[in-house]
Amino acid sequence: MEEQVVLVNTLDEAQGTMEKMAAHRKGVLHRAFSVFILNSKGELLLQQRAHHKYHSGGLWTNTCCSHPRNGETVIEAGIRRLQEEMGMQCQLAKGFDFIYRSELDGGLVEHEFDHVLFGRSDVAPVPNPEEVADTKYVDFASVRADMAAHPDQYTTWFRICFERAAEHLGK
Repeated sequence: MEEQVVLVNTLDEAQGTMEKMAAHRKGVLHRAFSVFILNSKGELLLQQRAHHKYHSGGLWTNTCCSHPRNGETVIEAGIRRLQEEMGMQCQLAKGFDFIYRSELDGGLVEHEFDHVLFGRSDVAPVPNPEEVADTKYVDFASVRADMAAHPDQYTTWFRICFERAAEHLGK
């Protein structure tokens, strides 16, 4: 079965669905989410995307991200993907959203209405190797410094929303 994404307008109102790869080839605005998990020390759980991913392989990013299915809430989708990608469960809460458009490798375009979700957990991740190459908990100052020195090692969406997420969390 082909994975579908929910097409939206700039108000996040559903406008139908489209096969995921077709939406990324055409650069059509669709709903997405990015999950940020912090431990009790206030460190952010990062993942390095699996090297064979269809885009941004090997880049560091937030804890997990994906697209909700048609009829699935953003929170439900975040909880599902956190389990699928990182082998973790925790409660999530919405922080903010943003729209971005970025041309990626392979002629793909990310054009997403991205909902940023936050959770707290001290459970060690059990990453799915099909999705994740590596993980690490890092304090915000270290992420900020490394991203400034090596921006090409981080995903586009993470570079866009990191400072807003840090501000939201008082970091």
